[in-house]
Amino acid sequence: MRAKEITDCEKVVMKCVWDSPHELSMQEITEMVNSQHGKNWKTQTVSTFLARLVKKDYLKMYRKGRCFYYQPLVDKEEYKDDVLKDYVQFWNGGSMSAFVCGLFGKKDMLSESERKELKKKIDDFD
Repeated sequence: MRAKEITDCEKVVMKCVWDSPHELSMQEITEMVNSQHGKNWKTQTVSTFLARLVKKDYLKMYRKGRCFYYQPLVDKEEYKDDVLKDYVQFWNGGSMSAFVCGLFGKKDMLSESERKELKKKIDDFD
């Protein structure tokens, strides 16, 4: 499933929803956005982003008592895969090997342990 594009602000909201083991209320999402992502958003701001994400079919909203709760309709890993594919297609002409080789060429982007981990994954790939 190819997800519709979302804004950076909408990604912050989705990250909170994806990272939670349970459905969240708008109040919980607002608290998470502000505490975990250094924002100072009001409930109305978060409500606007949530409404957009529901409209784009990223979230399902349901009512329990007096509160609305949100659950993801788009899988986090599926979304990450789509974003990575788009990035590799745009910047590396679709070549995943060019992307990975680019990572190896940027010593400041990867720690020694990360480079070793990548090398092991590549060796285990065969």
